[in-house]
Amino acid sequence: MTIRDDAVRIADEIAELRHDIHREPEIGLDLPKTQRKVLAALDGLPLEIGTGRALSSVTAVLRGGKPGPAVLLRGDMDALPVTEATGLPYASVIGGAMHACGHDLHTAMLAGAARLLSDRRADLPGSVIFMFQPGEEGWHGARYMIEEGLLEAAGDRPVGAYGLHVSSYEIPCGTFSTRPGPLLAATDQIEVTVRGRGGHASVPFLNADPVPAVCEIVTALQTMVTRRFDVFDPVVITVGSLHAGTANNVIPDTATFSATVRSFSAQARSRLEAETVRLIRDIAHGHGLAADAEYVRGYPVTVNDADEAAFATAVVSDMFGADRARTRAFPLTGGEDFSYVLEQVPGAFVLLGACPPGTDPKTAPSNHSAAAAFDDSVLADGTALYAELALRRLARGA
Repeated sequence: MTIRDDAVRIADEIAELRHDIHREPEIGLDLPKTQRKVLAALDGLPLEIGTGRALSSVTAVLRGGKPGPAVLLRGDMDALPVTEATGLPYASVIGGAMHACGHDLHTAMLAGAARLLSDRRADLPGSVIFMFQPGEEGWHGARYMIEEGLLEAAGDRPVGAYGLHVSSYEIPCGTFSTRPGPLLAATDQIEVTVRGRGGHASVPFLNADPVPAVCEIVTALQTMVTRRFDVFDPVVITVGSLHAGTANNVIPDTATFSATVRSFSAQARSRLEAETVRLIRDIAHGHGLAADAEYVRGYPVTVNDADEAAFATAVVSDMFGADRARTRAFPLTGGEDFSYVLEQVPGAFVLLGACPPGTDPKTAPSNHSAAAAFDDSVLADGTALYAELALRRLARGA
């Protein structure tokens, strides 16, 4: 039987694990219930299992019966602070928490892949590291796992690393999509406080009003994006929160705003960090004010190795047909902390359409929506791809 046949055979059990995880979502780095479910799913398999110290991670190593390098497969486990509105029979029973990004599917598929590869252990030419990761949703869980020795879990560092991510929209159900180079953006933020001197709004010349300065700064940041950065190495700055004052006849002492910043290269990211802060402070100074501007780095750019992206696409095409393997023309502006792994190990991150059949991917609720839905029909194929990527990459050797 093929890997795909074996994945179909255990599809119901993979779905059962997915539903069990979905019912009890956990947020952040501490996922004790999810960790226990993963450990139960791996119980009895010939794996060397370790758990995290600073987070509820699970690292499992399968050592093949033949010598060879190691590869890494990653599935993230955490949920989002969203109240579910899907009406599914296995919907979240935890108020204010939901697997709105599909990480429950990733976790279940990776556990399924561990079973499939364990069945082939004797013929496996090398080792597989299974990375069950908490804290992807803004908590830097991958970075913590690397700091705790993830990449050395099998001895030598892996020669390839692969991750899957389901999408509830845009991509047709069962279609795989990736690209060489940048796939997802770096996700940073800017926190700004402009300090003035408050007073009565009828006499602004006796005070130092921070509101006009903040308005000018927000506009100047948008102008900077179009005039200082290459359109073929784009950046995005969106001010999502802006606050000043308490009444229409009072000039406030301060005005604050917070912005998200997206970029697709290390060079653009470094320039953004330097130039946004300088621009903010200079404009405030021009108004006779002071500005506290902090550029906070989030996740790096998720960069697929060109050869590994081509390899993943070829595997998908061979397993499922060329019509289900797509090469994206452009990156996505979302972010991913699998980027920390790909900074150190050549690999590929692959997207998998999981929009329920009968739903138009163009109008379906997106990932992170309270109504986001992911279809179980993709579980067997995602599981099979995880396992096949490991098998074929190990067969290539170091």
